[in-house]
Amino acid sequence: MASEDVVGKTTRESAVSTIVNLAEEAKLASEGVKAPSHALLSVCKSLIAGGVAGGVSRTAVAPLERLKILLQVQNPHSKKYNGTVQGLKYIWRTEGLRGLFKGNGTNCARIIPNSAVKFYSYEQASKGILLLYRHQSGNEEAQLTPLLRLGAGACAGIIAMSATYPMDLVRGRLTVQTEKSPRQYRGIFHALTTVLREEGPRSLYKGWLPSVIGVVPYVGLNFAVYESLKEYLIKAKPLGLVEDNDLSVITRLACGAAAGTVGQTVAYPLDVIRRRMQMVGWKDAASVITGDGRSKAPLEYNGMIDAFRKTVRHEGFGALYKGLIPNSVKVVPSIAIAFVTYESVKDILGVEMRISD
Repeated sequence: MASEDVVGKTTRESAVSTIVNLAEEAKLASEGVKAPSHALLSVCKSLIAGGVAGGVSRTAVAPLERLKILLQVQNPHSKKYNGTVQGLKYIWRTEGLRGLFKGNGTNCARIIPNSAVKFYSYEQASKGILLLYRHQSGNEEAQLTPLLRLGAGACAGIIAMSATYPMDLVRGRLTVQTEKSPRQYRGIFHALTTVLREEGPRSLYKGWLPSVIGVVPYVGLNFAVYESLKEYLIKAKPLGLVEDNDLSVITRLACGAAAGTVGQTVAYPLDVIRRRMQMVGWKDAASVITGDGRSKAPLEYNGMIDAFRKTVRHEGFGALYKGLIPNSVKVVPSIAIAFVTYESVKDILGVEMRISD
């Protein structure tokens, strides 16, 4: 009897142990399923916030964006746009309200995924760089410096720009064409297929190199200046700008405006060259690209350096800053709105934004 009791007790203990083990395994499995699901949800929220920020900010300044591109590429021997106010009035008079927003649908189709990838890439790059920086310095409390933020922003800009570059080329061509253009692109898909058929796959990346070079100071400085200004204001708390250890919407808009001004001023000549290179090969472009000497024939570029050289030789150094004024008027509210919209949407969606956490 004693031996039977011992065997029974052992059997019961074994059964209980098995049940406990199964319960623990089930718990771990459950946690294992929830963790990736939570991470995926967080990624989706970040991408949504970035996409909304890009769409809202670009639509708000769409007329100025179109005018900037028209000024960048118009033939100086046949000028239609002589400034910001005159240019906007001319578009309104000749094309109406739709003309002011021409190309904005394509721009949003490009900028929404671009902005989503850019903001998300910045957060991930910042986290990776911060971990590496803490490991190298041996200081677990170290924070990102402005230079490290510049690097993270540059990485984010290159990734986002490269992923959506064909859409940027198509957007530029749709924006430039007018009612009098010999050939009309009927939309995004038609433009993409036409460029592929007539100019080849490589043409979708015309101007990519100056874009990569330009995006480093532009996006890098945007993020670096914005984050550094925010950090400084929160720590210094000057002029009562900080409320409950956070910045007001107006203050964040001002930080974004400062960031946009610095970034676009440094990178603007590369944006002009990129846009001109995108137009090369488009036989039926209207009012684009200067001709050699006084000729109005389209000018061909053999690369980025050649584009710089010919632009300065035929039109002077000032040509590298064509459209800067409407771009400055546009980029300040655009960048400011983008940053504030992104943070506001993330707050609404409940996404943690601190890079150091």
